[in-house]
Amino acid sequence: MYPITKLYQHFHYFLLHLQTIKRSVFSFLFCLPTSLLALLLLLLLAYNAFSVFSIHLPYFPAKISPVPAIFSPEKVDGESLQKFSSSVLYAVKEENPPNFSLVVPIDSSLVSRPKKEHKRRTKFKILRLGAKSRRFSAKVKEFFENSSCKLKFFMTWISSVESFGHREFLALESLFKSHPNACLVMVSNSLDSSKGNLILQPFSDKGFKLIAVKPDFDYIFKNTYAEGWFKKLKKGNVNPGFISLGQNMSNLLRLALLYKFGGIYLDTDVIVLKSFSKLRNTIGAQTVNAGTKNWTRLNNAVLIFDKNHPLLFKFIQEFALTFDGNKWGHNGPYLVSRVVSRVNGRPGFNITVMPPSAFYPVDWSRIRSFFRGPRNEIHSKWLHKKLEPYSPPKLCSSSVEQAE
Repeated sequence: MYPITKLYQHFHYFLLHLQTIKRSVFSFLFCLPTSLLALLLLLLLAYNAFSVFSIHLPYFPAKISPVPAIFSPEKVDGESLQKFSSSVLYAVKEENPPNFSLVVPIDSSLVSRPKKEHKRRTKFKILRLGAKSRRFSAKVKEFFENSSCKLKFFMTWISSVESFGHREFLALESLFKSHPNACLVMVSNSLDSSKGNLILQPFSDKGFKLIAVKPDFDYIFKNTYAEGWFKKLKKGNVNPGFISLGQNMSNLLRLALLYKFGGIYLDTDVIVLKSFSKLRNTIGAQTVNAGTKNWTRLNNAVLIFDKNHPLLFKFIQEFALTFDGNKWGHNGPYLVSRVVSRVNGRPGFNITVMPPSAFYPVDWSRIRSFFRGPRNEIHSKWLHKKLEPYSPPKLCSSSVEQAE
């Protein structure tokens, strides 16, 4: 019994000691000034609230719906459309187009992919200049001089190397199938790399002439309105807006490239079905007035212009003076529509406006229907109507399709 009694006594003394400490703490607190006690209680409450309501949220980029530009030109209708074969080309905006290939796409497993994509990328990364960018002028001039180019093509690629896929391969294959002696300059930060060279190598192996080169914006924009706008952008005096800065830089870059070098610009989702050799200073209409057959909206996915053409200068000027990074298309398709509507009929700005059947026969939202079997009789009739101009017996049809 003695050990148990002894243990009980120790435990009793421990409880008495705790009570003494408790009384001492409360005595100390009650001795504090009222204001200090209140402050202590507020701090305790704040800590408790933080611990209860604080949660960790992973980073997600904000999804802001772009505001579409409203096109209200000085003249609603542009110049009358000239008759032309509807078999030139069409723009493909299909995520998974069929794979017919002159050049087998490179095995993506050969190109190492980053284990984890960076979620936060600065908007101005595309503006950084390196040693390769500063060699842009010499590299492009040497390429054109040594390649004996029949036609000069330009494309821009603002996305990653890994996103260059089957659709883009198809576009390049169609270009070289229709223009085997042409030269293509891919203006791109990502493709001008060891990975990019590996991806484009199959085209070079087939004897096609193409290079990928990082842009030198200072050189490309020099002596145009883009030069001053770009300097303001780098200083932070231009609001880039919610629309991708890369997309808007591509809109400006294509204009400046053609102004400096002349040639043909194509988006990387344009499938070429016929030679461009007979086209000069040409732009395509995307929509027309069903009654008058006059264009109501142009597009900048296909541009064919001589070097230093005054209309290109006007396009660049409009971009610099009216830039708005919060309206989709304002600096692209709607820009060329605004300018052409203003200069229509003025001497020195004569251009050819192609009907939608030449460059944009199918609205981008309906391209998927081309790669699927007809769902019903109505869909079947629509497919036959759209494909009829491209069938061999009517390859030279000059009918202008109505807007969808």
